[in-house]
Parts: sequence; C-alpha cells; structure tokens
Amino acid sequence: MWTLATDIEGEHIALIAIVGGLLFVTMLSLGGLVKSVLARRQVEQSRREIAAYVAEGSMTPDDAERLLNSGPRI
Repeated sequence: MWTLATDIEGEHIALIAIVGGLLFVTMLSLGGLVKSVLARRQVEQSRREIAAYVAEGSMTPDDAERLLNSGPRI
C-alpha cells in the first residue's frame, strides 16, 4: 500500500521540519512587527487629536500634558 510517509525519507522530513520552523518563526516576527507599528500609529494619532483639542481651546495644555503622560510608553 502506498502512503506519503513511505515516499518521504528521513532527510526530507528533517528538511520539511526545518523549513516549516523557519517559516513559523518568520510569521511570528512579522506579526509582532505589524502589531508594534499599528500600536505606534495609534499613539501618534491620539497625540494629534489631543493637540487639536488644545488648539481649538476645548482642552487646557495642562490637561493635555496629563493625558499624554498617563499612557504607557511605546
């Protein structure tokens, strides 16, 4: 009876495992990079919105400073 396992030798299994592992690590790294870029973009957008509130006079500079200093550092 023919199965896929009978055609794949030990060397090929090792190669598939190594390539699969490298692909998995690469995808994890790219996912982390995308996550950090999106988080940083959101922080910058929030900073711009706070600056706009200060510019239009609906928020005091002291309140804006408190808001900007209250969040986590990214």
